Amino acid sequence: MNQNTPSARDGTTPLTSSFDRYLQDKGKGRGGDGGNYRRNAARELDWFAEWAAGGRGNDGWTGIVPDDANRDPTFGDLDERVFREYARHLAGDRGLKQNTVQTYYRYISAWCGWCVNEGYLEAHYAQRASAMAPLPEDDGRKPGDQQAWTSEQRHALTRHVDERARDAVEAYTTLPVDTDPLDKQRARYAALKAARDRALVFVLAYTAVRVGELLRDPNDPRRRGVRWEEISLDDGSMDVYRKKQQWDAASLPDPVISPLRSYRRLMDPLTERWPVFPTFDHRTLSGLVRDELADRGERPEAINEKRSEYARDLLLALDEDIRPPSITTDGARSILQRLSEAAEIDIGHPKHDYLAPHGGRRGMGEVLVRAFGYTVAARYLDNSEEMVRERYSHIEAGELGDVATEALNEIDPMNL
Repeated sequence: MNQNTPSARDGTTPLTSSFDRYLQDKGKGRGGDGGNYRRNAARELDWFAEWAAGGRGNDGWTGIVPDDANRDPTFGDLDERVFREYARHLAGDRGLKQNTVQTYYRYISAWCGWCVNEGYLEAHYAQRASAMAPLPEDDGRKPGDQQAWTSEQRHALTRHVDERARDAVEAYTTLPVDTDPLDKQRARYAALKAARDRALVFVLAYTAVRVGELLRDPNDPRRRGVRWEEISLDDGSMDVYRKKQQWDAASLPDPVISPLRSYRRLMDPLTERWPVFPTFDHRTLSGLVRDELADRGERPEAINEKRSEYARDLLLALDEDIRPPSITTDGARSILQRLSEAAEIDIGHPKHDYLAPHGGRRGMGEVLVRAFGYTVAARYLDNSEEMVRERYSHIEAGELGDVATEALNEIDPMNL
């Protein structure tokens, strides 16, 4: 054990003193400041610390500190009985689904294992059978993450965004020559937004790329959203930063090429470093344009005058090569909510009332498995074949059911 590492054996090291270091080790990016895992783990550690101190428990719950001690919980207070009680709290006191309980407990268990390695604890109490006994069985599914776009839903959404983009682009490109410049800019802006939405939907629907690989994740500085320089429409490929923490080429099938090419021609950015899916948020773009022009030496009066010549700051940003950030993964969900409602798509899902981004990927996985089998689907989805077989096991089960029916029909038709 490192001599500089606090020891829990004397029972004086507060639990919370380890949190920052643990989260830094588990975080992504420079300094370990980013990543969804870090954010989720921080939330659950804070919850665990509050529970251990006597909050968030049942009526009368006083925490894990002895009644005669006036201090915060320390590592000396931890044993397998504490984790057993916390497992019981998760399972019964928070109203969580069984697989969510398992997920939240794993965050605390992972921290406990790290504490053993770092010398804060002598044993991995959270992994002992008695500690885990109150946890419900995991049904093998991700919490609420089972939506898959059906062929009907995919066609309905892509048809809607295609018609919407075609109408907006035609309205812009067929304006009379003497149209007021600001009116023409408004028409271009509407066409750009519709074309961006169409391209985004087609990419999510047909490439099976994870939304976090395509767009900006505020919690991971390495995921800043795909840029035009990372897309080759001639080769039908796109470089993305994969879940496995490395850059890789993703395929762009034929249905995606035309929407992207039309959108790229309409946007016509000055450099290839522009994000493919920039934010259209007015407040963000307004602040960005003001700050960037000021940094270039423009005076406030000149900036205001220049902005008054444009119907939207996005168009000024295009002309001045002021690159906005990509939309975020949450932004994509908002866009899909809006489009799903506008297209009047029947969702029929217990959790989602819109076509969520992950549903596009999962729906494409269904198509690939049924058409080409698990091996090809695994390569396209950038997953192991074992994982694909697990997540799409219902397909194989259905096919085996058909085989069984056919066998019974051949051997003992009277049973059918």
